[in-house]
Amino acid sequence: MSHQNEHIDALLELCLKGKQSAQMEVYNRYYRAMFNTAYRIVKDSAEAEDVMQESFLSAFTKLHTFKGEVTFGAWLKRIVINNSIYQYKKQQKTRAVDLDDIMYKVEDNDEVAPDHNGYTELKAQKVMETMKSLKDNYRVSLTLHLIEGYDYEEISEIMNISYANCRTTISRAKESLRKKLNQNVLP
Repeated sequence: MSHQNEHIDALLELCLKGKQSAQMEVYNRYYRAMFNTAYRIVKDSAEAEDVMQESFLSAFTKLHTFKGEVTFGAWLKRIVINNSIYQYKKQQKTRAVDLDDIMYKVEDNDEVAPDHNGYTELKAQKVMETMKSLKDNYRVSLTLHLIEGYDYEEISEIMNISYANCRTTISRAKESLRKKLNQNVLP
């Protein structure tokens, strides 16, 4: 077991005993990654912040159920993803999709140095922004597969769809993304 895993295990033991300083250290360690995960699904920073906070609260409340079969980070990420999908579905029921949420907005400060890394970073940024314009199920499935690294079986479970439907959805999502990127012609 790595030193970092031993340290997180010790922190989790302290969290189980109600030590707020240990909870704060766990929070500080994971909040950025969990916020990014939530943001990619709910598409709104305030909502992502709320989902992340709820997820940490839920994780600390249910920490006694954590069995250690996966890393704490993976367990926490699953909570964040489930809460994010739930929140996103709730949003969709209560309000129509605002066109501004779907359309790509270029900010004035998107200039990148002409080096190779800058070019790659700009290209990756365009791919991520183009993903925002995909249908919801395409965007969520691609995010879970390509960015979060979940396999088809895990995604089908998270999205509550069959394995075959999951594979088809991801395949179609990739094709849709490819077409949109070709329309926008990456540099």
